[in-house]
Amino acid sequence: RGKINVKQALAERIKAVRETGLADEIIVEEYEGQKIDDIQRLGIDIFTVGSDWKGKFDYLKKYCSVVYLERTEGISSSEIRATEKEIRVGVIGNVGILEKYIREAEYVNGLKIIGFCADNEKYIPENSKKLPFLTTHYEELLEQVDAVFVLSHPHRHYEDGKRALKCGKHVLCEAPVAVAEKQAIELFDISNQNGCIFFDSIKTAYATAYKRALLLATGGKIGEVVSVQTTCTSMREKQEAAKELLYKKWNSMCAWGPTAMLPVFQLFGTDYKDLRMTSRLSMEDESFDEFSKIDFSYNKAVASIQIGKAVKAEGEMVIAGTEGYIYIPAPWWKTDYFEIRYENQENNRRYFYQLDGEGLRYEFVSFVRSIKDKKNYSAISPEVSIATAKIMEDFYCKRFVQI
Repeated sequence: RGKINVKQALAERIKAVRETGLADEIIVEEYEGQKIDDIQRLGIDIFTVGSDWKGKFDYLKKYCSVVYLERTEGISSSEIRATEKEIRVGVIGNVGILEKYIREAEYVNGLKIIGFCADNEKYIPENSKKLPFLTTHYEELLEQVDAVFVLSHPHRHYEDGKRALKCGKHVLCEAPVAVAEKQAIELFDISNQNGCIFFDSIKTAYATAYKRALLLATGGKIGEVVSVQTTCTSMREKQEAAKELLYKKWNSMCAWGPTAMLPVFQLFGTDYKDLRMTSRLSMEDESFDEFSKIDFSYNKAVASIQIGKAVKAEGEMVIAGTEGYIYIPAPWWKTDYFEIRYENQENNRRYFYQLDGEGLRYEFVSFVRSIKDKKNYSAISPEVSIATAKIMEDFYCKRFVQI
C-alpha cells in the first residue's frame, strides 16, 4: 500500500507476472488483513517481500517465515515513475473539500496539486497556503497547470470547465458538470475537439463495492432488475449554517442529485419514459430545495431517489429483482459492504471490499491514466453526465411539483 501505481493497471500487472511463468497462482489483495487469511487458508510456508519493507511485515512471523529480499541493484519502479513528467493540477472553487482533494492526491503517482484559485483572497482556505501557487485570477492558474479540478459552485461549472478546455487543459469537474443539457453537451464536444480529458467527478463510481453490486445486478444474480431506490441526505451543513449559511451554497439537487441518480442511469440507462419530480423549497431561497424526490419510469422498471440537505433519512440503496434484491446500507455512496438477499435466507450472501479514500484516489488514478494514455477511462459515461444536467435544468426551470 501507499501511492497507487498509475503506470500499470492491475490487469496489466497480473498479466506481466503470469507471463514470467514463475507464479502458480495470482491473488489480488482486496481488503486489510487478507495476507493473514491467505497464509492460513493456503498453508503458506514463506512470505517474502523487498528489503525496503524490512520490519513492516514481522507481524506475519507468527503464521509463517518472513524473508526480506534485497532489491536488484539499478532497478526501481518507483525511480522510473519519479522520472516521468507529473501532471500539474490547479483547483478552482471556494468549497471545503479542497483539503480532501489535496490529501487524496498524495496517494497517486504522477499527480501533483500545485495551485488554487478563489474569487477573493478571503476565500483561500488555510490548508491551501502550502501550495506553491495561489491566485484570484483563473487565467493565471491556467497558465501554470496541465489540468484543473473544478470545485466551484455548480452554476459556474460550465464556464470554469469551458475556459479550461478551451485552453487545452484537462478537467475533472465535481458533478453536476453543468445545470443545463446543452451546456453539458458543449463541454464534451469541446473536450473532444481539443483532445482533452473531461471527467464528471462522482467518487462513488470508483468504489469497488458499488461497482461489484451493479455488476452482480446486471449479471442476473437477482434475476431481472425491476426497481432501484436510493436515498442521500445530510444535516451537518445545516447544523453549521449559523456560521455563514454554508448549507445554501449547494442545494440538495446539486449536492446529492448526481450521486443518487448514478446507479439509476447506470442500471437502466438515460432513456426513461417518464419523470416526476417533487421538491420542498426553502422559505428564504426558492433555488434551494430542502428535500426532493424524483420518480423515473422505464420499460418494465422503475426507480426513485430521495435527496435532502435539510431532511434526514436512512441513506441506503436497494436494487430489487425478480429473484432477490441487493441491499447496500447507509452510507451506500461510500460503502465497503453489501448483501444479496433472497426469499430463502439460507442463500443470502454478504460481500466486503476495501475502500480507501471513499473512492476519490481511484478516480484520480483513472484521470491520470486517461491523460497519459490519451484514452478516457472515466467510470461515468457522457450520456449519464448529460442526463444529470438535464435533470438540473428541469429543476431550475421549475418543472416539478412543490410541496
